[in-house]
Amino acid sequence: MKEKVYKKVEIVGISEKSVSDAIAKAVMKTSETVRNLRWFEVTEIRGAIKSNKPVFQVTLKIGFRVEEGKAKK
Repeated sequence: MKEKVYKKVEIVGISEKSVSDAIAKAVMKTSETVRNLRWFEVTEIRGAIKSNKPVFQVTLKIGFRVEEGKAKK
């Protein structure tokens, strides 16, 4: 049986719409450069106020499966 190994990276998503939108943007942007995304954990929600409107900042840990390397000869 092949062993599976996972890694987590920390990402911050930002949105002027909502927390959910900040999460979606973070996951979509990460998927552009990281393969095999499997899960995310929200570790922090915070925000800023810009022109009297909230800007949502969500810190995520995104987990992905590490690909198996080719055997060296």
